[in-house]
Amino acid sequence: MVLYNKKFSPIKSSETLDYKDIDLLRKFINDQGKILSRRFTGLTSKQQKQVTKYIKRARILALLPFLNKD
Repeated sequence: MVLYNKKFSPIKSSETLDYKDIDLLRKFINDQGKILSRRFTGLTSKQQKQVTKYIKRARILALLPFLNKD
């Protein structure tokens, strides 16, 4: 029997994802403004797709920047 290390999701089951929750979405963006991969965030594939969709939606509505020019 092989045991795998299960990563815990940074999104709690009680939390709902929303494109208006900028503080939560910033956890999944690096300092350049790129969306972090599943390997770094520990999300499931379903959660990663939702996070990506909401980050892109927030960028279009100018809630998040496309680039960080700092």
